[in-house]
Amino acid sequence: MTPPRAGGDDRGAGDPGAALETLLEAVEVRIREQLRYRLADETLVLDPDALAFAYVLSGELQIRSAGLSGRSIGTGDVLLVGGQHTTTLVAQGAASVLVSELALADEAAHIAALLPDLAWITGFATLEPAAAALAQVMGVDAGAECENRSGDGPICRMMAKTVLASVIRAWAANGCAPEGWPYAASDPFLDRVVDAIHADPGRDWTVESLAAVGAMSRSVFAERFRETYGQSPAGYVTSVRMRSAQELLSRGLGVSVVSRELGYASDEGFSRAFRRHVGDTPSAWRAQRRLATA
Repeated sequence: MTPPRAGGDDRGAGDPGAALETLLEAVEVRIREQLRYRLADETLVLDPDALAFAYVLSGELQIRSAGLSGRSIGTGDVLLVGGQHTTTLVAQGAASVLVSELALADEAAHIAALLPDLAWITGFATLEPAAAALAQVMGVDAGAECENRSGDGPICRMMAKTVLASVIRAWAANGCAPEGWPYAASDPFLDRVVDAIHADPGRDWTVESLAAVGAMSRSVFAERFRETYGQSPAGYVTSVRMRSAQELLSRGLGVSVVSRELGYASDEGFSRAFRRHVGDTPSAWRAQRRLATA
């Protein structure tokens, strides 16, 4: 029996909503720096090499970037920068802003090509109130010492991931995404392959079977897939399985059940793969997740 896709199997190929959901599921980040700045007619330069979002906690900020001038964002608005150009925020009087500088995890690196170089979402706090509420309590004041508590790392990453995914969704919902977005490949044959992997992550996928789904030779498929997604087909399958595993574990399913659902021959093999990919055993990850959501 083939295992169900985590989250349900009703998301069909070619559906932009399904493609967006797949993209948001794939978002995984590392936090480079996450600070709250209090400004008074001051200038703040964002790291040009970092994927970042800036959520305006209060006041008004003017955006200065390549090809853009005179655009301002205010309380409850958010700016997303893709790390392609130097972007500067100029406070118009007193203002405070959360700046979260991130790096996409290796398994999510292909998402970078889908994100805008620069985007701002006005009224983000109204569009995504839950994410805006998280942003209000994220980060530490610039210049202040941070008291780390056990478990802060994964909890802060989950919060940053949630806000980033919500920013991407709000940007897409505003109609700013280009036509055909968010299909990474702009290639219906690769899209078909990715849809098949997500629909049935527990299947015994090989490069040959995936190439057959995409109607390509093995060598052409492997090269085209790596060029588009930044990793091998096998690596992508593993990433999808691990995200599915996290979702199933968070629902309360046991390790053995999840292992079987995702096609592993043994619990030990599944646990080893999970630990290599996530950094914790499935049981430890689930326990930490329960603490974070308690």
